[in-house]
Amino acid sequence: MKDDFNHVYKKALGQYLHLPAEDVFLFWKGRVALYAILKAMGVKENDEVIVPAFTCVVVPNAILYLGAKPVYVDIDPATYNMDCNKIEAKISTKTKVILAQNTYGLSPDMDAIRIIAEKHQLQWVEDCTHGLGGRYKNQLNGTLAPASFFSSQWNKPFSTGIGGMCVVKDEQLRSKVAAMETDAVRPSAKDEWMLKALLTAREKLMSPSLYWNALSFYRWLSRKNIVIGSSGKGELESVSMPAGYFKGMGGVQSKRGVEALKNLDAMTAKRKATAARYNELLSSMGVTIPIVPPYADHTYLKYPLQVTNREKFVRLARKRKIELGDWFISPLHPVIENFERWNYRYGENPVAERISGQIVNLPTSPGMSENELQNIVNFLRSADDFLIR
Repeated sequence: MKDDFNHVYKKALGQYLHLPAEDVFLFWKGRVALYAILKAMGVKENDEVIVPAFTCVVVPNAILYLGAKPVYVDIDPATYNMDCNKIEAKISTKTKVILAQNTYGLSPDMDAIRIIAEKHQLQWVEDCTHGLGGRYKNQLNGTLAPASFFSSQWNKPFSTGIGGMCVVKDEQLRSKVAAMETDAVRPSAKDEWMLKALLTAREKLMSPSLYWNALSFYRWLSRKNIVIGSSGKGELESVSMPAGYFKGMGGVQSKRGVEALKNLDAMTAKRKATAARYNELLSSMGVTIPIVPPYADHTYLKYPLQVTNREKFVRLARKRKIELGDWFISPLHPVIENFERWNYRYGENPVAERISGQIVNLPTSPGMSENELQNIVNFLRSADDFLIR
């Protein structure tokens, strides 16, 4: 039954992206899909992969699990994406791949990255974990590079609880990823049951009044490996691949994904409408709003906002029962120490380091009510002194 749902899900994803279902592969998480792509590309010990210095730690983990090294490029402060003008300085004879990350739903300058990759005979991959539903020069995010990967975990463009996919257009890569998808460990009955229970609990219990307590409790359970979480303890404290990491997708995820994908465009439209409300408010307050280059269609998976004292700002938001996100509290979110384990040398990426010390995310959830949105608007007006201009 699981394989039937996976087949239907692949077909639905292919139809959405205007690609053959044969180009789509399903995995337990997006990071697993990235690992599969890099392995198919032949990334191995002592190779280097260029990534933005403003990402989740699971990205360099996938590189390190192959024995390769992540090399970090600072970000553009206007877009929060990798600064394309700084990429070539980080290329060496060991460089094999450039990772082009969509941040908060905004595509980077894909043409610039492609030109650099071709000039230096490198492969390139689109990290579309934030970007599904958006476009680059009217082409759907996730369809530009030879290979792209996506996430459908909590707070992604649509959610299957836990989940990841990749699209591989290159024929040679496709056959290798297909073999790895077949060989991936199958989710256990316990995995499927626990994920289904978490999805049910989230639907019934998540609300602005419960958000902070629920988030803290869930992350604590995840760190203790008591429940299926975004990142377990091993991924946050070690660069060794955890047991059971390379896992395929289960029926609960694919069945959920088929239904959720039907609503993706409507959900994206609601996110954009919410972002427009924030833009109008913040502009009237003299606050700089997110820059959207002419080549991009921003989906606003999260709405970035910089504040002067994040700790106090978050504490005030929690008191007012205002939902806030925290992507990314460090260049390797959510890691805040021992950066050298991930081949990161603090001080080399000043823009990313500065912004990660003052960024918060306003919610753009499609399920947010008008009353909840108005509460956030009122909160921002009252917290005017915290907002960076």
